[in-house]
Amino acid sequence: MWTGFRLMAARHFLRLRDLDAPAIASLLERANQHHADPLAGRGLLAGRVLVMLFEKKSTRTRVSFEAGMAQMGGHAIFLSSSDSQLSRGEPISDTAKVISSMADALMLRTLRHSDQEQFAAASSVPVINGLSDIQHPCQTLADLLTYQQLRGDLAGATFAWCGDASNVCASLID
Repeated sequence: MWTGFRLMAARHFLRLRDLDAPAIASLLERANQHHADPLAGRGLLAGRVLVMLFEKKSTRTRVSFEAGMAQMGGHAIFLSSSDSQLSRGEPISDTAKVISSMADALMLRTLRHSDQEQFAAASSVPVINGLSDIQHPCQTLADLLTYQQLRGDLAGATFAWCGDASNVCASLID
């Protein structure tokens, strides 16, 4: 997995709770460093490949993952669900095994969280949840980063949610 940007055994990021507090703090610290100096991470992911499989379109998610990989020296491959054998009925587990044999990580943006879990169960590399019907942990990390940049330390912070229940709300509660 990309813990501290070192390749280790597959550890998936399907829910915010998949990361402990020190891991979240480390990610936010790295994000702040990158924000201050976009070239600071150059080369960290050299030679690494991220495959991004989108069942649900998103300009911001695609561009942010592609730009991040490029800025750190890696390469991102975009696939819509119609670009894969999933659109022809191939089992999720087969697709996960094939893609994970050629990539260092997978980012999925799916309609069903259960598809994320099936991918993770069959994948030999980390699976990152780019969005599902019940979780949106990457957006939640971005929201925590924004809070930290504008308000300071997250320790002891209390959050209120206004609006409809959503995958971001569920990720914050989780």
